Parts: sequence; C-alpha cells; structure tokens
Amino acid sequence: MALIETKFSSVEQLNLDLSVQIADILKAGIAKNGRASLAVSGGRTPAKLFNQLSTQALDWEKVDITLVDERWVEESDPASNAAMVKRELLINKAAAATFYGLKTSETDARNAVSVLNENLVKIKTPFDVLILGMGEDGHTASLFPCSEQIEQGLNTNIESDYIAVTPTTAPNQRMSLTLKSILNSKNIFLHLVGESKKRIIDIAKQSDDALEMPIRAVFNNTDVKLIWAA
Repeated sequence: MALIETKFSSVEQLNLDLSVQIADILKAGIAKNGRASLAVSGGRTPAKLFNQLSTQALDWEKVDITLVDERWVEESDPASNAAMVKRELLINKAAAATFYGLKTSETDARNAVSVLNENLVKIKTPFDVLILGMGEDGHTASLFPCSEQIEQGLNTNIESDYIAVTPTTAPNQRMSLTLKSILNSKNIFLHLVGESKKRIIDIAKQSDDALEMPIRAVFNNTDVKLIWAA
C-alpha cells in the first residue's frame, strides 16, 4: 500500500496529463469489459480537469459516471456536486456518458442509503477510475473526522456502499461512498492543487490515525496516485 506522488509544474499540465491517463484507463476498461466506470468528486478543484477530460476521444456512451459523494441539496443549489459535474464534465464528447447521481427525493439522506445501494448494481464495479479530493482537515469523500458517522464510514466490514454523514464543521448533510466502496476501485487518484494541500498530505503520512485524518484510511489500504501541482 503506497502513496505514489507525481508533481506537475502547472495546473494546466496536470489537467492535460491526468485527463489522458483517465481516458486511457477507461478505453482499456471498455475494450476488456464492454463498459467502464468513473467515480468523481465535486468541489472547485476538479472543474478544469473535467473540462479537459470531456474532450477526450473515447466511447463515452459505454462509460458510467457517478459521484464519490454529494451534498444533500437540490441541483439548483450552488453546492450540488451533480450540477457541477453536469456543467463541467458531461459536455463535449463526454455528454454521451451515463450519469448516476446520488441525491434522491428523500429529505433525509439516511432514508436514501438502501436505494443507492440497490442502484449501484447498475454501474460497472470495481470502478475503473475513482478521483478523490481532500479537505484541510484530512477528510476525503464526505468522510469527515468531525462526524458521528466516521467510524462506521471507515469500517471496511460494513455491508453498505454508502453512508449518510452530518459534518459539524461543514454545511449540509452528505451522502458518501464508504471506505469499503472507495477501495473497490482499480485506480484511485488523489487530485490536489496548492502547497497547503501538499503540507496536509505530508502531515497525514506521519501517522496511521485514520479517525483523525480519514485520507490515511485510503492510502494505508491500497495504492493511491497523488497527482498535484502548486
């Protein structure tokens, strides 16, 4: 289990290189299995990467795209990850992909967990590619160290692929893949931009306490490709 680091001289070069890497993996998955799958994170950081990826030439109609996590808000809300993905990734050539969002009509995310577990069977798993981000507190996906649900979310023996999370240090109830489901991926990329995020990773590598910094639970259990630029 390792964190395999690659630093790029610019964000632009990172986005170009990573988009090609992802496209190549998806092409290989399609060639081998007939379909490929991509799980992505939201936030501001991946938007330009998504733009670049959307222009890559591949059989996007054979690609399933879903979210690593989602804020439990409607798509009309600026915080919606689904809205961001539709705006920044499901465009150009990638508009032909099949998207599986996480937000349902349930007002409480806890009531949607069972439905999402059932829906996941529609997506080709293990995920061919899963892209993670990381917060200043070391959270990844919506596995927040401050939440009451963190131990359950990091429990790899849990049956559920999803968990409803209520962070105390961030707005909105969330839906997140559990650690078990994150690890069920063939290629995991940790996509970071900025020296401050790199410093957080350097701190994370100094301990194994995943409850303190959940990102540790990922790279301590599988190989993770850290892709970053200052």
